[in-house]
Amino acid sequence: MDSCEPMTAIDECREAAVPGAPGVSAVEFREAMGHFATGVAVVTSIGDDGEPVGTTANAVTSLSLDPPLLLVCFDLSSATLQAIRSHGAFVVNVLGHRQRHLSANFARRGLAAAWDGVRHRRGPTGSPRLDGVIAVVECTVEHALPGGDHEIVVGRVRHVETDGDGAAPLVFWRGGYTSLDGGLPA
Repeated sequence: MDSCEPMTAIDECREAAVPGAPGVSAVEFREAMGHFATGVAVVTSIGDDGEPVGTTANAVTSLSLDPPLLLVCFDLSSATLQAIRSHGAFVVNVLGHRQRHLSANFARRGLAAAWDGVRHRRGPTGSPRLDGVIAVVECTVEHALPGGDHEIVVGRVRHVETDGDGAAPLVFWRGGYTSLDGGLPA
């Protein structure tokens, strides 16, 4: 098998590596990636109107320790992505296993009442920090990169807080929530 040069276009590389191979459907890809357990976070920012916005995300990962960077992937139609582009800052609020309701609340697109009853405070960048989460990572936008039907936002970490009570994280796996030991759903 020929190897691809680092700057070769992905489609060209795939064709060179596996000639005549069929494409992978979105359904197949989603099902396969569903086997990769992830944490769950609510990413928040401020809209042009000064009101808080947020969305549930599991496409979040650390990127670099020096400088401290993380990345979050957003659907191109995301209102939170639009707010982050405008505001230039965001917070990754890492959810604990008892905060499934927050995940569901912020997963609903266009829900005007998403912030009703959600306790939060503004951090140093002005972005909302949700009360009671197990970790808060506040960032300013470092870069934004295209990623198919998503945009990859790289954030420079400006402030972090963690909850010292040892709460377990909310975990998403195979289309639902579960515990870390694979036992009963959280």
